[in-house]
Amino acid sequence: MKLTHEASGTFAIAPTPFFDDGRIDYDSIDRLTDFYAEVGCNGVTVLGILGEAPKMEADESLQVATRFIKRAKDKQIIVGVSAPGFAQMRTLAQASMDVGAAAVMIAPPPHLRTDEQILGYFRQASEAVGSDVPWVLQDYPLTLTVVMTPSVIRKIVMDSPSCVMLKHEDWPGLEKISTLRGFQKDGSLRPLSILVGNGGLFLDFEMERGVDGAMTGYAFPDLLVDVVNLSKAGKRDAAHDLFDAHLPLIRYEQQPGVGLAVRKYVLKKRGKIASDAQRKPGSSMSALARSEVDYLLSRVGRVDKRANIA
Repeated sequence: MKLTHEASGTFAIAPTPFFDDGRIDYDSIDRLTDFYAEVGCNGVTVLGILGEAPKMEADESLQVATRFIKRAKDKQIIVGVSAPGFAQMRTLAQASMDVGAAAVMIAPPPHLRTDEQILGYFRQASEAVGSDVPWVLQDYPLTLTVVMTPSVIRKIVMDSPSCVMLKHEDWPGLEKISTLRGFQKDGSLRPLSILVGNGGLFLDFEMERGVDGAMTGYAFPDLLVDVVNLSKAGKRDAAHDLFDAHLPLIRYEQQPGVGLAVRKYVLKKRGKIASDAQRKPGSSMSALARSEVDYLLSRVGRVDKRANIA
């Protein structure tokens, strides 16, 4: 089923599992996909920024996407197709949709600076993947260095009917969410799903600003599911209490450069991937860093037993 503007809930951002020698670990892809479904995720996004897509050959990217899609069955899979050129983007987008992807995700290249450059790029990107392909606009200025104002996002969305979702990762970004929802209230922005990332760092208040859910890769997607559901049910204190217990680990995982290493380390400890290896070039964790994460897990485990994974 193709993604629509009504999409909501939790979409996990999946890391790409590798063996220590750099080969893709397809069995771990299966375990991860099953895990995301078991904890209540509505979908999975693959080949995102922390999916190590730039380290893969084109055929490997499609193989990874296909494995997730086939294993996910009724869960929606969004495939990151950001690429230096539109030919590569088009090829992966169309091939992914052919094997059952729900949508693709497109991030702006870092060289874009002016509003006109940004608008022109996304007009061309939308044309490249095809007007029948639903796509997700990724707004992550902290990493991508491209600043998109609410007005620019509105223009991109209104120019491209196939843009059905915004992955919001600006920081600070709470007022940006309110502005975009305000555009919808005054009729100047059509219906649009907004899911949030940033490792879940601001998920508690982002939900209260009116987003539809989370799309990020925190190593406890079950926590993301719970916070989204509690918030939607109006159980504000329960959502914040659970979120606050995880916040020190979320913060630690969100460190630039080391975040993926932490995420994979925890997912390995949880038994969801066989190795925490990254493809080279990649970061690694020192023994001291691992001990810090273990300590944080023990503290989270006092409130949430799912973190008791010695």
